[in-house]
Formats: sequence, structure tokens, C-alpha cells
Amino acid sequence: MSAASATRRSSQDFVLKLGRGLHIYGYPAHRLEEALGQVCDRLRLAGQFFSMPTALFVSFGEGDEHRTFQLRVEPGGVDLGKLVRLDETRAQVAGGLDPEEGSRRVDAILAAPPAYGPWLSTIAFTLASATACRFFGGGLREIGAAGVIGLVIGLLALVLAERPATARVFEALAAAVAGFLAVSAAVLAPPLAASLATLGGLIILVPGYGLTVAFTEIATRNLVSGTARLAGVGLTFLVIAFGVALGTRIGGRLFGVVATVKPEPLPDWTLLVALLVVPCAFSVLFRADMRDVPWVLAATAAAFLGARAGAALLGPELGAFLGATAVSAFGNAYNRLVQRPAAIPIVPGLLLLVPGSLGFQSLASLMGHDTLRGIEAAFRMVLVAVSLATGLLFANVLLPPSALKPAPDRG
Repeated sequence: MSAASATRRSSQDFVLKLGRGLHIYGYPAHRLEEALGQVCDRLRLAGQFFSMPTALFVSFGEGDEHRTFQLRVEPGGVDLGKLVRLDETRAQVAGGLDPEEGSRRVDAILAAPPAYGPWLSTIAFTLASATACRFFGGGLREIGAAGVIGLVIGLLALVLAERPATARVFEALAAAVAGFLAVSAAVLAPPLAASLATLGGLIILVPGYGLTVAFTEIATRNLVSGTARLAGVGLTFLVIAFGVALGTRIGGRLFGVVATVKPEPLPDWTLLVALLVVPCAFSVLFRADMRDVPWVLAATAAAFLGARAGAALLGPELGAFLGATAVSAFGNAYNRLVQRPAAIPIVPGLLLLVPGSLGFQSLASLMGHDTLRGIEAAFRMVLVAVSLATGLLFANVLLPPSALKPAPDRG
């Protein structure tokens, strides 16, 4: 094999490994294809890419030298810390680092253990659930119950989510446990709004972010990836709704029918406390580096304030557009300022805006034979998701992310 052929082969291997890593840890189709295209341009490779939620197709060369690779990928959840290191390696190879050394660094990144231990992640589950319940309007009882449910789900995740056989039933089982615990809490510690406690406890599992990504991919003409992701999101919603209905029904058989109550309102300053706590929880759950926590805090504040201003001007559904525009513009500014992926502040910030709660409410209403409320909630969910996707794209026009720049080799 000639030196030129060996260099081309090592460059192709690097692109394949980088593509797998970026896919596993959270890059949507349009971002992934753009990132790999930039690397190929720097390495002087002719490359074409086709990304789907569980696969990546990569083609190199032209004419008789055209070769196509199919990578079967199991998404591993968003890992912002590993995305940073993968992006740094991508920039270093673009700046002249040997692609073979780049491949070794990618292998080391993928094999590295999680940034945070299981117990810290469980605590983050608890805090995220409790603060989410506050954002939904829950009182002290609902917040406490949601925190307990989040803790139990975090413990279940330690036992079930990492094993392929049990991971397939994790969402259904967690939802059933959440529904049962919420009904139990409503009976043992009344008055308590069981629906708010359930939603707060399950919020990390509700795929509102995936729904937004699906609509964004469809809007960027990645139709196959967006449609497949949308189907997966819809199935997850159904599984969670089934699990909650099952757990609620079992709890109702044991304890009787739980009365519908209105939670006691909390003072506005508790929202500020939630805004300070939730970025820390999200940073652990999405495995961001600790030095990025202040940026995550600023992004969540931008999302919250943008959504509040948008709701006052345009209504809650269309107002999500301003929130998404604010957080995406902030993420792109962060990308330009410190040369790190815009996803670091954008992903946690968007979680305050995604319409997962509306999707859950829609299915819960439909399963409770309240068809009109279910359809109304479903329409609002779609409208919010489209508003978020449009806001993300609009921010990229106002303040585009920076182009790939060579990064120094830090070894």
C-alpha cells in the first residue's frame, strides 16, 4: 500500500470513528453531517453522509474508488463532556494532527468511564424532578413527592438501564412506579396533586427534547432521520403513558380513587431557587464538565426569561419561539467565544422549554377518555415543538456558530 493510500485509509478510519462517537453522544443529523463534512474538507476527502437515529452511512471517494460504510449505532444518551473532547480532537486533526493518532484519541474518549458516579447521578435525578415540579406549579407536597419519585427512578436506572435486556422495559416500569408512588403519596399525605408529582418525577424520561430534535431535523430536510426519530418519540410517549396508567390503576385499587386537588401556590422567589438548582442537576445528568456549569446556568436563565417574555407577547405556545431563539443564540455565542460545542448550553437550556409535559398530558387525557382535552394538548405540543425548532434555526441565521478552526494539540 502506497503512503498516499495509507494516509487516505487512516483519514477515513478517523472520520468513521468520529462519526460514531458524535452520533452516540447526541449530535442530531444536520449537525453531524455538517461536522463530518468539515473534517473531510480539511483532510481532502470526498465524503457523503446519511444519518439516522440508529445508523450512519458514510461514503468516500468517487467513481471506481467509491466506497460506502454502514455503521450500526446504539444511541448512548447525551454526554456533553465527551462531545467536547470529540470536538477538540476533530479540530486538532483539522489543524494537522495525524488522523491515526486522532483515531486513538477517539477510542480513548469512547472507552472512558462516565464523568460522574452513579450516586451523584441519582441525586441529580432527585433534584431535577423536584425543580421540574416547581416549574409546573407544584406546591411543597408535590415537590417533595416528585423528588422521592425521581430518587426511586434514579435507583431503578442504576439497576436496569445499563443492561440491554432490562433497558427495553425501563421506561414502562419507571412510569408504573411513578404513578403508583404518586397515588400512594396523595393518600398518605393529602392534599396532593398526584398528576403534578408524577409528571415532575418522570420529566427526565419524557422525550420532549427528542421531539424538538425530530422537528428540527425535518425542518432541515433530514426527512428520514426526523421521521424515524418522531416515531421513536411517539412510542416512548405511549410506553410512559401506559406505565403511568398501570401504576395509577394499581394504586387506585389499593388505596381508592384519589381526589383532584389544586396545589398550594409558592412564592415567586422559589422559582429563582429552582433556576439555580436545575442547571447543576442537568450538568450531572448530561455529564457536562464542571467548568461549564456557569454557562449552563446562564443558558437556562436565558431560556426561562425568553420564554416568559415570549409568553407575554405571543402566548405560551408561540412564545417558546423566543425562548429557543434566546438559548440557541446564547449557545452560538458561547461556541464563538470559547470554541466549544454550542450543544453544551443549548441542550440543558432547551429542557426548560420542551413540550414533553404537554405530550404526557395529551396521552393521559386520551386514556382517561377525555378526547377533546387530549387532542387540544397534542396540538399545543406540536405547536410548541415547531416553535422551538423554528427558534433554533432562526438563531443560526442571526448568529451562526463558528466554522471549524484548528485547535492546538494538548496531547
